[in-house]
Amino acid sequence: MSYIPNTPDERLDMLAAIGKREIGELFECIPSSLRLDELKLPGAKTEFEVIDKLSEIAGKNTVFKTCFRGAGAYRHFIPSAVKRLAAREEFVTAYTPYQAEMSQGVLQTIFEYQSVICRLTGMDVSNAGVYDGAHAAAEAAAMFKDRKRSKTVVSSAVRPMTLETIRTYCASAGSELAVVPTKDGVTDLEALAKAVDDKTASVYIEQPNYFGIVEDAEKTADVVHAAGAKLVVGCEPISLALLKTPAESGADAAVGEGQPLGMPLSFGGPYLGFMAVKSADMRKLPGRIVGKTSDSKGRDAYVLTLQAREQHIRREKSSSSICSNEALCALTAVIYCAAMGKEGLCDVADHCLSKARYAAEKIAAVKGFSLRFNGFFFNEFVTRCPVRSSVIMDALEKEGILGGLPVVIDGEECILWCVTEVNTRDEIDNLSNILQEAVK
Repeated sequence: MSYIPNTPDERLDMLAAIGKREIGELFECIPSSLRLDELKLPGAKTEFEVIDKLSEIAGKNTVFKTCFRGAGAYRHFIPSAVKRLAAREEFVTAYTPYQAEMSQGVLQTIFEYQSVICRLTGMDVSNAGVYDGAHAAAEAAAMFKDRKRSKTVVSSAVRPMTLETIRTYCASAGSELAVVPTKDGVTDLEALAKAVDDKTASVYIEQPNYFGIVEDAEKTADVVHAAGAKLVVGCEPISLALLKTPAESGADAAVGEGQPLGMPLSFGGPYLGFMAVKSADMRKLPGRIVGKTSDSKGRDAYVLTLQAREQHIRREKSSSSICSNEALCALTAVIYCAAMGKEGLCDVADHCLSKARYAAEKIAAVKGFSLRFNGFFFNEFVTRCPVRSSVIMDALEKEGILGGLPVVIDGEECILWCVTEVNTRDEIDNLSNILQEAVK
């Protein structure tokens, strides 16, 4: 109550206007067993004491000098200009650009972001972004549902967090969710063909998938479209500098996690979910879209356009309740892409690809380790583990290395490794040496 600017008398007047005598009456609908009379918070501290306490807490974190873990969030080199420009006071603001005429600069950055995402994915229209990649996937899967088609089919080779997010969306909407098994590390197309029927609205796969393997997205698109459904492809943005774009593969929507585009790992966020579709489906896109036009004097002008009114005034018919976006993260992605340029992005992707292959060869040469799948991979791959994965993780942690992610596949202990452009040859060789000692 100390931070509420209204005086006690003003609060009483407002309560009286709605027929209440005290603030507690506003919460009578909440069971008394769930209400707290007071918060058990420590006494106030000085700024110096707060900084000292936070530093003490932060000191408990383990900071690894080397990282070989990805699984959805990746360590990449971020040029200094990205952080510097994104931190300018013009951009670091809580203001949401509802009044377009007052926010031309912010709207232009969103427009440029949309353009970047369309270039990367090959799609026609992008929205202004959503909260993260899992959220983007769930929104896209729900976007194509209608009265006749409400079923969602998902490959089991997608990231577990993304699958759980889609599962939550489907459960909340009371719609059916079917999970298709994998075969040799990729989506089983025969099983997919059986799962997709005339009630299926959308199918979601990832490219590369959770195991790092590149899916046959074109054949998947053929199966999906033959059943009259839509294909949503979750893509890793850096890989798009080398792989076919979702549009070239026949996808109807492209989504993904934008964190690799200039955002640090930062303990899991804030991140950026991107969404893009073909022109035929642009009115189904949730969230906001910024368009470019001209004002009365012929100057460039940016406006919010094509935002579904159902999200605001016909909510019971809306497929989404998203009305905001990660504007600062989207700006960061734009600055990163501008700083790297087309050749820079291709160089980063080339380094990820070549170093991942070198690491896979070195690890597979260690006694007991071998590649779990034989498919083409980008920057992640799965190996078998001859001992308990915890033994490997402990051995690496003692050397200041965060190892790959332990995973269990068909009852077999494995490790999902990730290598990006920041991993050096010496780091990979050192990793191989530590593994050799750990399995002796």
